[in-house]
Amino acid sequence: MKVIGTRIAFALFLAFGCFWVTASAQSPELQQKVAELKQAMAQNQQALAQYQWNETMTISLKGEEKKQEHFQVRLGPDGKPQKTSLDPPPSSSSDSGGGRRGRLKEHVVEKKKEEYQDYANQIKSLIQQYLPPNKETLQQAFQAGNVTLGSAGAPDEYALNVANYLKQGDKMIIAFNKEQHAISSITLASYLNDPKDAVNVNVSFSSIPGGPNHIDSETINGVSKQLTIAVQNSNYQKLQ
Repeated sequence: MKVIGTRIAFALFLAFGCFWVTASAQSPELQQKVAELKQAMAQNQQALAQYQWNETMTISLKGEEKKQEHFQVRLGPDGKPQKTSLDPPPSSSSDSGGGRRGRLKEHVVEKKKEEYQDYANQIKSLIQQYLPPNKETLQQAFQAGNVTLGSAGAPDEYALNVANYLKQGDKMIIAFNKEQHAISSITLASYLNDPKDAVNVNVSFSSIPGGPNHIDSETINGVSKQLTIAVQNSNYQKLQ
């Protein structure tokens, strides 16, 4: 019994020791930077909810443009973008003729189109879980010891390096401008169902004159299928 009690005590010592190491690694400076980022995101999101804007999304496969869509966007009650298409509805395809061979070729083309669109939709759904960053998820990553402080390459900026934000092994770097009190860029490396199916994202931000910060552009790369989604936002207007 004494041996068992000693083992339990030793196990508890190791557990609390690990907790203490994690907690001590979270320096007051890092804690302050995380709190600063969370506050800035909350204030900016509240201000951005008063605007609507246009989004152009271009999907390319192996460097060849496959589709371009245009949307009017505003934030919904949950803080996520709500999009309304600005494109005319697609015209119904008529029979192209050419007999059985023509119909077979058309079926193959349509099948490939469905495959890349399904892949693109999976990527878009994944990125919506990362952007904009969620302050509660960020806090959980910080408490787990998965956030470190780094340099963003500019004297007036710092970077928060976030690991395992949403998935085991993902990495997100959030560059924060201290003077503007706003995010300047986000770099993300994640994946779909398998880590081999990598998705890399680069996001740049800019500010509305006299208004909030916003995503200016996104470049999303689905590595395995060489699919790129380029997003450009413009024409920000305050809601009446």
